[in-house]
Amino acid sequence: MKVQSNGLEFEVEVQGDSAAPVVLLIMGLGMQLTAWPPAFVRSLVDAGYRVIRFDNRDIGLSTKIAAKAPNLIWQALRFRVGLAVQSNYTLRDMVEDTRGILDALQVERCHVIGASMGGMIAQGLASHYPQRVISLTSIMSTSGARGLPQAKPKATMAILSRPTSRDREALLAHSAKVFRVIGSPGFPVDETDLHARISAGLDRSFYPAGTVQQLAAIMASGDRSDELRAITAPTLVLHGREDPLVPLKNGEDTAAKIKGAKFEVIDGMGHDLAPGVVTELMKRVMPFLASAGAAASR
Repeated sequence: MKVQSNGLEFEVEVQGDSAAPVVLLIMGLGMQLTAWPPAFVRSLVDAGYRVIRFDNRDIGLSTKIAAKAPNLIWQALRFRVGLAVQSNYTLRDMVEDTRGILDALQVERCHVIGASMGGMIAQGLASHYPQRVISLTSIMSTSGARGLPQAKPKATMAILSRPTSRDREALLAHSAKVFRVIGSPGFPVDETDLHARISAGLDRSFYPAGTVQQLAAIMASGDRSDELRAITAPTLVLHGREDPLVPLKNGEDTAAKIKGAKFEVIDGMGHDLAPGVVTELMKRVMPFLASAGAAASR
């Protein structure tokens, strides 16, 4: 379905009983709502939750921002040396997108789960709209604080690299290479399944300029530590020990800055949601949601 929020149009999918408590899922950089693994969504629905997913601005079937994307290499260099980054929007704008989607769906309060960039947006929602958030789960994300370890060079090159052509096979090969570089060494993914998922994503939408815009928004948003310190919702921070894109210390820092946050490390996890990773995540997410929901209802 399409909903209006913050002057834009967003593609939204809702599953589960309309009377059930809501879990809002926010996906990461350049990833569509379909990037949430079916097993992740199904586990939540089977547990009695109403699950809402959506395409962020500039990705999938949601509004694409018409403004010219900034030069990413140049902006990345400015970011590295602490200079202001040019962007057409920031994570704060994406927080407002998310709040408006909840308004459009008439959801007053919900559990919020965000992965990577989606974790940053989820953190902002919990910080600026505490009355809307029952609990926060931040997965493989960061506060953006200066001094935290940056992505490993190989992961940076993978994210910033471009496919050799717009030919479908070249696009498939490029995306598969990126996933292999940033993926979870302890939870290898079947190549056939990986290619099938990438292919389905390409069929649904292909808009690389959106990834550039979103990455610029992350860099332009800078250090959000003060936002994290203002979060009052029960919080679970999950991070992979082998994450090459957002190294483990970013997760440690996130948890340290959110009062009372619970922090758990998953051995063998990189920066993806491989089937084995999903199993490990749900072992931790399910009891956390149940506990936070019970506390909120008292």
